Amino acid sequence: MHERCRYIRGNGFSAHLICGIRARVRITSVTITVYQKPTCTTCRQVYAALRDAGVDFEAVDYYTDPIPKTKLRELLRKMGIPASALLRTKEEIYKELRLGEKDLTDDQILDLMVKHPDLIQRPIVEKGSRAILARPAERLKEIL
Repeated sequence: MHERCRYIRGNGFSAHLICGIRARVRITSVTITVYQKPTCTTCRQVYAALRDAGVDFEAVDYYTDPIPKTKLRELLRKMGIPASALLRTKEEIYKELRLGEKDLTDDQILDLMVKHPDLIQRPIVEKGSRAILARPAERLKEIL
């Protein structure tokens, strides 16, 4: 920036560059949402990393605030993975329902995930048009 130029802060969504001429720049922030289970070690690591980095984010405990089927479908689309890739195959409910022995559609898997949130891999981090499964927690770098 030229020494005669300076920024003047706007209303939090805009800034003005003063340098003989005036330009208005729109700054948009993208919300980061973490879908998590607060008792999960990896979820706690992701939460702490975002907090320590000073990143504004929303944390959703999907056990107390379930993820609707439409939102799960949207997250899968943003991650570019099939529903089966988001299944927690080591969970007791997975074994009880004998899901490994069944050939289920994405729609059927999503219905099961809504009914049994333990089946959902976590944490899921969503930012704008992208989402990732932040497992391990170091994957968080991919979306920031």
